[in-house]
Amino acid sequence: MTFLSFLQHWGACSMSSLTRLPWHSILSPLNRERGLSAPSTLLEWGVSELSAPHMRLLPHSRFFKYEYFNAVLINERDKDGNFLELGKEFILAPNDHFNNLPVNISLSDVQVPTNMYNKDPAIVNGVYWSESLNKVFVDNFDRDPSLIWQYFGSAKGFFRQYPGIKWEPDENGVIAFDCRNRKWYIQAATSPKDVVILVDVSGSMKGLRMTIAKQTVSSILDTLGDDDFFNIIAYNEELHYVEPCLNGTLVQADRTNKEHFREHLDKLFAKGIGMLDIALNEAFNILSDFNHTGQGSICSQAIMLITDGAVDTYDTIFAKYNWPDRKVRIFTYLIGREAAFADNLKWMACANKGFFTQISTLADVQENVMEYLHVLSRPKVIDQEHDVVWTEAYIDSTLADDQGPVLMTTVAMPVFSKQNETRSKGILLGVVGTDVPVKELLKTIPKYKLGIHGYAFAITNNGYILTHPELRPLYEEGKKRRKPNYSSVDLSEVEWEDRDDVLRNAMVNRKTGKFSMEVKKTVDKGFRCGALQRPWEIFLPRECNY
Repeated sequence: MTFLSFLQHWGACSMSSLTRLPWHSILSPLNRERGLSAPSTLLEWGVSELSAPHMRLLPHSRFFKYEYFNAVLINERDKDGNFLELGKEFILAPNDHFNNLPVNISLSDVQVPTNMYNKDPAIVNGVYWSESLNKVFVDNFDRDPSLIWQYFGSAKGFFRQYPGIKWEPDENGVIAFDCRNRKWYIQAATSPKDVVILVDVSGSMKGLRMTIAKQTVSSILDTLGDDDFFNIIAYNEELHYVEPCLNGTLVQADRTNKEHFREHLDKLFAKGIGMLDIALNEAFNILSDFNHTGQGSICSQAIMLITDGAVDTYDTIFAKYNWPDRKVRIFTYLIGREAAFADNLKWMACANKGFFTQISTLADVQENVMEYLHVLSRPKVIDQEHDVVWTEAYIDSTLADDQGPVLMTTVAMPVFSKQNETRSKGILLGVVGTDVPVKELLKTIPKYKLGIHGYAFAITNNGYILTHPELRPLYEEGKKRRKPNYSSVDLSEVEWEDRDDVLRNAMVNRKTGKFSMEVKKTVDKGFRCGALQRPWEIFLPRECNY
């Protein structure tokens, strides 16, 4: 069984590649010679979901006590020399395969975000049944010692990682890492989506409510990935686009755009009267117009409403734009402790296949925002869509070789509950994934088939480079400093001869076959310039054995 033997939708959801020979001929030797079929067991664990044999639930007894290896507390002792609770002895030994980091290759351990209670029953129960992954992790590594990190990110927030390693808090004693905000989790857990965020900036939102509202918007942005498109509109008596230059459209939720919008959130001030009807009309029109242009995700559409109340249900607006198909989901976030207008917001969410939640404090923001991901994942769960995603190339800061930090890509897929009593509800349990060094892919390319001037490269479905000879993520000096946005380098930035984006668009749109493109080439040591036809061939890795 091979690593990607479960890729029913490979071509549509992962990466395109361009080279002068079939991609499967590149990756087949990797499968045969290096044994990289092993992670298939990890992905099989995700594909088979979790039925009764896997999903062991804790006994319903208040006397039952279960402890796990908490990645922060392991090997920690109290002042009397006793191991802390959840911090039992966990043997760690340096391993040269993991850059001599002290790891435990026999067990995984569990990281829980600082803002979550590490003995919460939902987390403890999830950690308990996910222990079945220990054997899968170990067996994978035994069969393929070239594997790096393997992990399971739970929808409840905990992160099971193999090999086990100790996590150290920052200087403030905080570990901010939440697996549910990582690109690999977001892309695997939900389909691409178009989102309009509406923020109430009427006078009643002054003070702490406005602070909570801004943090809620920021947390929503954290859950958006490169496959998503969004815009943010503030409203009172009038509409105020957070970025005035982007009226009436949506932008890709890449890192640069999200940071740009975050900077503009500080300019929001509460005053006036909230006119939600004009905001809803604008949001529906944007989504409709953007969808008709063929841009955006074309999969899921949503309106996120952040307010301290609504005086009406606005059913006439929903009847005009959204019923009976209900293609746009409405997610409502009630800010503050008062519940006077909660019923209206609940009705709006339920009548439009969304979700309602109330956020009273800053500590409530992240967990409440995450709830919408469960709703958007339900169609995938019910339809049993097991899309495997590949992220763009990135640097793993914990690993390095004699040439510097290692360039990686993550392969991930969702894990669903298959229990009879939960299947119809579409419950996402989390995302399982593993890291693949890009150099392992490059080793398999038979360069003699490319010719003296030929080369192979691959991009993601967004046009970002996964591997390319011209991808240089580090500054030359010292070879330690990363270039800004090194992980989102577009193909057009390195293939400058593709002036009209013919090559890039063909790869993003998954067009295969051979074609040629006229390029300029200097001859006679640069004294003359001539035109020549350069051949290209594009393949989709549908039949890849990796």
